Amino acid sequence: MKKNSSVVVDLLLLLLAITVLATPAFSDLVLSKVERRIDVTSQIARVTKTLKVVNSGSESVSEFTLTFPKFLSNNLAYLSVSHSEGKGKAKRSLANLSVKEAHPKGMPDLISFYSVSLPKPLSKGDTLTLEVVAAFTNVLQPFPEKITQRDIHLVMLQESAQYLSPYVVESQSLSIKLPNARIESYTKLENSKVQGSEIKYGPYKNLAQYSYAPIVVHFESKAAFAVAERLVREIEVSHWGNVQVTEHYNLVHRGAQLKGEFSRLEYQDRPNPQGVSAFRHLLARLPPRAHSIYYRDDIGNISTSQMQSDSKKTELLIEPRFPLFGGWKTFFTIGYGLPLSDFLFASEGKRFLDISFGSPMIDLVTEKLIVQVVLPEGSKDISVTTPFAVKQSHEIKYSHLDIAGRPVVVLEKNNVVPDHNQKIQVYYKFSNINLLSEPLMLITGFFVLFIPCIIYTRADFSISKSSAAYLAKLQWDEVHWNLVSSTNTCNLLIV
Repeated sequence: MKKNSSVVVDLLLLLLAITVLATPAFSDLVLSKVERRIDVTSQIARVTKTLKVVNSGSESVSEFTLTFPKFLSNNLAYLSVSHSEGKGKAKRSLANLSVKEAHPKGMPDLISFYSVSLPKPLSKGDTLTLEVVAAFTNVLQPFPEKITQRDIHLVMLQESAQYLSPYVVESQSLSIKLPNARIESYTKLENSKVQGSEIKYGPYKNLAQYSYAPIVVHFESKAAFAVAERLVREIEVSHWGNVQVTEHYNLVHRGAQLKGEFSRLEYQDRPNPQGVSAFRHLLARLPPRAHSIYYRDDIGNISTSQMQSDSKKTELLIEPRFPLFGGWKTFFTIGYGLPLSDFLFASEGKRFLDISFGSPMIDLVTEKLIVQVVLPEGSKDISVTTPFAVKQSHEIKYSHLDIAGRPVVVLEKNNVVPDHNQKIQVYYKFSNINLLSEPLMLITGFFVLFIPCIIYTRADFSISKSSAAYLAKLQWDEVHWNLVSSTNTCNLLIV
């Protein structure tokens, strides 16, 4: 309850700050139409906004400002803004626009501002349509925070029916998509209604700057609140034709914590299933030609997994060794191989690895993701291209037959969601001569081993031909020769 109380306090302070805001600093633009859609069918709250922007001022504008309440922006995992052109079926989205956090003077700290660079200055009377996609983690709070094995899993979402914006909004609407139609309660406002598993607010007309109408939705969620507290992905490149991916998961269930004891008998009671708050399986979508797949933990291989593969994807359905209730943890490893030709390409005298950054697990939240790209020994002039900001460092890894070690590119990012599962490119230079280093080392090793053995078996290490050892050897050779001759003579007589 402490976290929920903190959010309520922040909300009250936000409302107070909005009421005392001075003359708006952003008055040249007007939002003629705003459509917001919030999807909470999983543990991640995905917000999609369509903003139709009109320049009502006399000067051209090259930047647009987005705002979020602080208690939401603290959990902002992913944000992208794109520019749309055309109408209907001819409508098309252009490349993502540059977005950076802003700190305008005189604005309250309880509101976060983001500056969006427009593709071209917006002149007087011109219009522009922006598509905003944002993903938030940890905004669906379990309520109650502790439940028994028999209880359903209820969560709570806090938002605003009106769009918080530094611009005047002429018309706006909001729809919230829930996992199912079981709604415990929701804030009822003017022009609000429920249609199946969807709650709709609006349309609301002529909203002033920084309008805010807090709402709370309390509903059932059967989604897996699977959070990887730490995930290490090791991607090892071998120019002999394979890319080996190994993923180490430190997983926890962040839903409502289990109250009381766990009963395996009740959990396996199929006619009356219990433990609906626990997740039974996780789904990973691997590249289509993934091979040599394994799934194990510290005890050993886990057989509760299924795999389906076709020309477009490979789906791995895994089930933990035990069901995971709220607060429970598990550790496991997934590994698979990929064909090198599908991910390694050449460009301008360099090779580059084009591979996904995030986890293949569906709807998994990763608090700390570490991606280690292990390049072949001899790689140099290394550079990395990512579609978002990451922390980058370099290491050296030693393996069998390595002399100087293999260069490792280490990429780190916090609060990672499936939206971050985009392609990254690792560029490097590599000479094919380096491919011969390991075979030459093996050949040299065999020569170093066997040549002394041959010399030893064929050399005579006796000190003198008159020594007792040498005479004994001659006598033994003579006896051995006589025995062989006698045997051959007997065989001839028998014949």
